[in-house]
Amino acid sequence: MERKDKTNYYLDIAETVLERGTCLRRNYGTIIVKNDEIISTGYTGSPRGRKNCIDMGFCRREKLQIPRGQRYELCRSVHSEANAIISASRRDMIGATIYLVGKDAVSGELVHDASSCAMCKRMIINAGIKEVIIRNTPEKFTKVDVQEWIDNDETLTDELGY
Repeated sequence: MERKDKTNYYLDIAETVLERGTCLRRNYGTIIVKNDEIISTGYTGSPRGRKNCIDMGFCRREKLQIPRGQRYELCRSVHSEANAIISASRRDMIGATIYLVGKDAVSGELVHDASSCAMCKRMIINAGIKEVIIRNTPEKFTKVDVQEWIDNDETLTDELGY
């Protein structure tokens, strides 16, 4: 038997975490790892005490046909990256790595072009996290150096349409 590499080991754990997600569109699982130790986990879901979309049986953004990546203020969920960051101390996150996996809630297929939204990117930067690793396929992944998000600030370009 061939031993699983460490990156896919952590991505497998993040993929298990996403199974707690409550979104009807896409669920994500996140783990934060530093010095080969899991610092915290997070999944997509409504704030504590609020009803989840799976319990209500509908998604407001889906009803309004809002495309992926837009109008997150209408979403009931807290993103998995944010939930993981909320659950960890900054001291433990400085220099850490986030492992992120997304799945379509209907098909169960991996989100092949998964990435953090603009708000989660800002939180990851402020948390002091060094690297984000995103699962593309069961074995392949993308590594993002958070310094790239700092150096290439999308809020200073016209890409957002402002």
